[in-house]
Amino acid sequence: MKKGIFTLLAALLLVNISMAQNDATEAQIDALLAKMTLEEKIGQMNQYSGFFDATGPAPAEGYTKERYEHIKTGMVGSMLNVRGAKEVRAMQELAVENSRLGIPMIFGFDVIHGFKTTTPIPLAEAASWDLEAIEQSARVAAIEASAAGLNWTFAPMVDISRDARWGRVMEGAGEDPYLGCMIAKARVNGFQGQDLSANNTIAACAKHFAAYGFAESGKDYNTADIGLSTLYNVVLPPFKAAAEAGVATFMNSFNELNGIPATGNVFLQRDILKGEWAYKGFVVSDWGSITEMIDHSYAENGLHASELAVNAGSDMDMESHLYVKHLKKLVESGKIAEAKIDDAVRRILRAKFQLGLFDDPYKYCDETREETLIYHEDHMASALDIAKKSIVLLKNEGGLLPLPKEGKKIALIGPLAEDKNSPLGNWRLASDDHTAISVVEGMQAYPSNELTVSQGVALIEGETSFPSHVKLNEDDRSGMSKAVKIAKKADVVIMVLGEHGFQSGEGRSRSNLGLPGLQQELLEAVYKVNKNIVLVLMNGRPLALPWADDHIPAIVEAWQLGTQSGHAIAQVLYGDYNPSGKLPMTFPRDVGQVPIYYNYKNTGRPGPKNEVFWSHYTDQPNTPLYPFGYGLSYTSFEYTDLNISDPTADRTVEVNITLKNTGNVEGEEVAQLYIRDRVASVTRPVKELKGFKKVELKAGESKTLTFTLTEKELGFYNNEGKYVVETGDFEVMVGGNSVETLNGEFRLE
Repeated sequence: MKKGIFTLLAALLLVNISMAQNDATEAQIDALLAKMTLEEKIGQMNQYSGFFDATGPAPAEGYTKERYEHIKTGMVGSMLNVRGAKEVRAMQELAVENSRLGIPMIFGFDVIHGFKTTTPIPLAEAASWDLEAIEQSARVAAIEASAAGLNWTFAPMVDISRDARWGRVMEGAGEDPYLGCMIAKARVNGFQGQDLSANNTIAACAKHFAAYGFAESGKDYNTADIGLSTLYNVVLPPFKAAAEAGVATFMNSFNELNGIPATGNVFLQRDILKGEWAYKGFVVSDWGSITEMIDHSYAENGLHASELAVNAGSDMDMESHLYVKHLKKLVESGKIAEAKIDDAVRRILRAKFQLGLFDDPYKYCDETREETLIYHEDHMASALDIAKKSIVLLKNEGGLLPLPKEGKKIALIGPLAEDKNSPLGNWRLASDDHTAISVVEGMQAYPSNELTVSQGVALIEGETSFPSHVKLNEDDRSGMSKAVKIAKKADVVIMVLGEHGFQSGEGRSRSNLGLPGLQQELLEAVYKVNKNIVLVLMNGRPLALPWADDHIPAIVEAWQLGTQSGHAIAQVLYGDYNPSGKLPMTFPRDVGQVPIYYNYKNTGRPGPKNEVFWSHYTDQPNTPLYPFGYGLSYTSFEYTDLNISDPTADRTVEVNITLKNTGNVEGEEVAQLYIRDRVASVTRPVKELKGFKKVELKAGESKTLTFTLTEKELGFYNNEGKYVVETGDFEVMVGGNSVETLNGEFRLE
């Protein structure tokens, strides 16, 4: 009893201390705002990308000179794309040592999946369904980035997307809002830690607010046209989860929503984010998105765009260069109230106080720390751990995998087999090129088999570190005959095929989801001489691979896994790690099915029927190639004894199920719980993920798993944005993926 009282008192003390600290910070912000001129306030809302070597000579003239003077006079609140402890310190000194008030700048960078030590692309990490590992991955990224002088990342991207054509699916957590919420929290916690003022944490940024992932036709930057039900129940929940996790900043999106660009959207930024959610952080525009409202035909010119953006709640201008030009005039003319400027600046200053920059502007600028922590062995170990957990086994007919560790002739074929750059993926701006462990290098760690290697065909023509366009090899087959020759002599063929790392990411939408270039031709040529093929896929999005599914006995989804890619893949192929990943996005049979997703609506004619008049294709099944939540193991799992309790007075339902490892080796299974609200005032999907548990079981071992459903899981948002929980019948589905489940039901009164 006494222990409980002491715990309560300790908790109350911490709350009181936190409230006192917040009050003190707000008082400091008030005092600083009172000293600032209008121009200095506007300066805090201005962000520039790095434009000169701060450790070199000062710019002498022109546009660069003007920006240089803006920093020195306190007219820049933040910079991006400046990295390295020495470089950041030099740039920070320009602001702190020269401006009237000495307000430090925030230094931002796209730390998307690692800094120098590169971890799997975010979509791959989502396939791990391992929240602790995902949080640790972000933690490693924060440690390295902060050691290089940075204190702000433009991540996590929490956009939900159902369209694999969109290149930026690689940057998010997939198609499901529940999984997206869990991963959003994990990544925010990983970047920001428990103390944002520590020198090894960085401010996170939830992006892109909102509906960017619903770009029509999967074409980047395109219009998003969705209904309120989809907005409230699919798009917004991961953003709300990030806000509740304390994410320091938000970034708005390039797209329009309901005819209004997100950057100038009052409904999104003022009504929902800063109003209903009472969000206290600040909103930064995406790159140039304020000036892009002119091209949207929403703003007449830069002056008008600035007015629209500030009044809508966009606090900081990233690389439109408009606020610093126009805001003073807009305030003086009365088109923007100075109170809105004060609100934006207050939010930006609050973040700087939280980061501890007013206590020490140079706290992130320790060159010794940078040298010590970059590529630290602990970070490499974490990168390998999450890489293995991200791999999904899609097919394994005849137990072709795992491979025997000795006495076999193995042919390793494919344009990505020896590649040390593509596995790093896109959005790895700080990484060093060609530093990934290749599949060849990973396989060479198992020397007791005879390994023969052939590229077969090149995937691309030429390569640069960050090409604006990857040119595919469509006609050079000169290496194909060698690949076929070595395949004939092999016991097993490992084919490493997929997308180049720069074929997904921003601006990398695709209209074809098959294997690019000559890879399908190579795959079929090898298959003609040796059918014992393990297809290892490296890609940044779901692919449509019906031929491979029909013909290839073993398929491994290895995504783009980062620095430790080859070791992770080899350890899975040889069985030193039993694959446990599950798909966070549906894989289509054909691009014509896209967008395809598991939590669809039933429609009035769901079928199937023995006539034409129901919702279907005439040339393709409705079903996916591989469903959401799908992934195999080297062992097998059995679900039995589904038991669902009656709802309690507070509408809590307990779901129990027995999970057994029925195979011969230890393994991990992601048990997934789905529900369906059969009748509602707004139609509900045929199923919705509402819980999951990743469980490790020895061969023959079984465990009883318990899931708890509360009003938080049983309700939904109506079209007014109000969360409601309605009475009626609910279905419960539990299993290893979204299709193969045990089903039960209960009624909520």
